Amino acid sequence: MEKKFRNRRYGYEEGQFFSVCSYDGKALYKEIVMATEEFNDIFCIGKGDYGSVYRAELPSGDVIAVKKLYHVPEMAMHRSFLNEIKALTEIKHRNIVKLFGFCSNSRHSFLVYEYHERGSLAKILSMEEEAMELDWQKRLKIIKGIAHALSYMHHDCSPAIVHRDLSSNNILLDPEYEAHISDFGTSKFLKIDSSNWSSLAGTYGYVALEFAYTMKVTETCDVYSFGLLTMEVIKGKHSGDLIAYLMSSKPENIELKDLLDQRLLYPSQEIERSLKSVLKLVRTCLHVDPQFRPTMLFITRLLSTGASYE
Repeated sequence: MEKKFRNRRYGYEEGQFFSVCSYDGKALYKEIVMATEEFNDIFCIGKGDYGSVYRAELPSGDVIAVKKLYHVPEMAMHRSFLNEIKALTEIKHRNIVKLFGFCSNSRHSFLVYEYHERGSLAKILSMEEEAMELDWQKRLKIIKGIAHALSYMHHDCSPAIVHRDLSSNNILLDPEYEAHISDFGTSKFLKIDSSNWSSLAGTYGYVALEFAYTMKVTETCDVYSFGLLTMEVIKGKHSGDLIAYLMSSKPENIELKDLLDQRLLYPSQEIERSLKSVLKLVRTCLHVDPQFRPTMLFITRLLSTGASYE
């Protein structure tokens, strides 16, 4: 699939813009419109603030995810926007959903992504049987995968990338339950010579506290969201009350069973130790002062070694 969608240069054709892949951009546009029957709701697999996502099976048999954007401002035709899309298509990481390109004309504008059959983490956690399939080993694997992807974005990309809308809706799972971060529609490239001020974006309940009033984008915003998301993976649902309990209680007074998904059996001693270490890490991710939050690089190293956070 990825070989077919290798990137080539951007171009204009008869007033229509396409992010031209090795697969002909204009032909791909037509195939997607036909495969979704002009974006019929029966092919819709998700909706967000910036667009709806559709499953499209191409004549070749390949299946892709297509995010049809609700509004594409004029800036979408500007070089800065195109360069940003181009940079995102060049990102390659096992825990980041591959963006193949962008197509736009007067009728439709959409992003073309890699497709993952299992769908979002949010959907799986909301369903009884599917959530029970996510045992503690798989959940720890998901947490590690998300951490690795964010560490790559923050520390290995130049300029660094902050996702800004990290939530269980934007985590997709593959058949092996490997996590993949998706939806870079609100991501922002950090530049050393930029103040990185931005309009408020992100999913309610996951946005870092300081971002709501400073409007300054930094990697620590993602670290905060990662802490909340990790709690959701462990508990099986998003809960502000549990966050307050975790942050206000002394570590020695916290009962692990109160923070676990009750649909699963209590973990073994080995898994219990891992979960306790992860929860200690979560406390630092949710620190009210962003300066005291760990970096994603530090978090991934800790999770990879299995060391306990003190």
